[in-house]
Amino acid sequence: MRPASTPRLPVTARVFVQRFSSTPRGARLARHLVVHRLDAWGVPYGSALSDTAALLVAELAANAVTHGRVPGRDIEVLLRLDAYTLRIDVSDSRGERRPSVTTVTAASEAEHGRGLLLVDALADRWGVFDRVPVGKTVRAELDLPPRDQRSRTADDFARE
Repeated sequence: MRPASTPRLPVTARVFVQRFSSTPRGARLARHLVVHRLDAWGVPYGSALSDTAALLVAELAANAVTHGRVPGRDIEVLLRLDAYTLRIDVSDSRGERRPSVTTVTAASEAEHGRGLLLVDALADRWGVFDRVPVGKTVRAELDLPPRDQRSRTADDFARE
C-alpha cells in the first residue's frame, strides 16, 4: 500500500508566445498584449495578478530592448499559466549581457537601474537562463494564491 499523496489539481497549462520588435514600442506592445491575454484567460484587467504581470513584463521587456538589443533581432515574450504559477519569460539575443541575480542594487541618485529591483520585489522567483541557440531568457514567476483565497473570477481561469 502506498502512502497517500498530497492532493493536487489537474494542471492545464495555458501558453502564449509572441515576438516583438526590439524597440520601446515593441516593449509597450508586449505589456498590452500580455494583459489582454491574461484577461482572455479569466484574469481580469486591474486585478493584482494582472497588474503585477504588467509591471514585470514592462520591466523585463524594457531591459531586453535596452540592454539586449541586436539590430534586426526581435525579443520574445512567453507566458505560461497553470493552476499554481504564472511564468513570464522575456528572451533577447545578447547572451553575453546578463543581469546579475545576486547583486540587485541601484545608486540612490541614478536615473536608471531600478527595474530589476522591482522584478526582485514583485516576483516570487526570477532568474536568467541561456537561450538556445543564442541569447538569454530572463524569467519571473508569480505563485497564484491558494484556491480558497482566490476571488471567484480568478479561480475560474485555473479550471478552464
